[in-house]
Amino acid sequence: MTRWQAVVFDLDDTLYAERDYVLSGLRAVATWAEGQLGLPAERSFAELRRLFEDGVRGNTFDRWLSTHGLQPDERVTAMVHIYRGHKPQIALESDVHDLLVRLRQRYRLGLLTDGHLEVQRRKVTALGLEHFFQAIVYSDALGREVWKPSPQPFQAMLRQLSVTANAAVYVGDNPAKDFRGARRVGMHTIRVRREEGVYRDLEPASAEDAPHVELASLDALEAYLRSEFQNSATVRRA
Repeated sequence: MTRWQAVVFDLDDTLYAERDYVLSGLRAVATWAEGQLGLPAERSFAELRRLFEDGVRGNTFDRWLSTHGLQPDERVTAMVHIYRGHKPQIALESDVHDLLVRLRQRYRLGLLTDGHLEVQRRKVTALGLEHFFQAIVYSDALGREVWKPSPQPFQAMLRQLSVTANAAVYVGDNPAKDFRGARRVGMHTIRVRREEGVYRDLEPASAEDAPHVELASLDALEAYLRSEFQNSATVRRA
């Protein structure tokens, strides 16, 4: 028998590669730019992608417009709107799909995600995730002020799943926000450090921000859940 009754997942860079969403959005922006600015879509996409690959965050569109001698005025607002409003071209990897199929036969499953509400909803729909989970909590629906690492979304999840915190596991990727709130309500926390993850090189700022356990991939999760005492080389205890 296992002590765990519920497994709650983060979305971005946990169940799918967030990089895929970013590239999907940049391609949508490049298509828009061809029609509105007369710049070839493929070249624009390559330039935007290069900025992302170089680690540019937050002012990507401003910098890109400047390279073309264009003022980052209302065009940036339009590009952000296109990026956030586009239909994501993303998909679950087959092994993640199969893992969720197996896990939902043994555990109550929850999905807890930050980010703009409609953006996250479009991601969930594109990935076909709705039927896997007994509960989905969008922290933005509770208020921007209670995005992770606030404990409130985790408390809402536990209520919806009707489980106690000590019987629930939270699986995430970002130590800047994923684990503090879960730990504060008493959940067991697991970090999946995807090789291609946006936050793969980010280390916890404190013990409270660290997960209880780290896995190299989701492949090791099922075995770990069956026995929290396993001594796999893919597991590092915090």
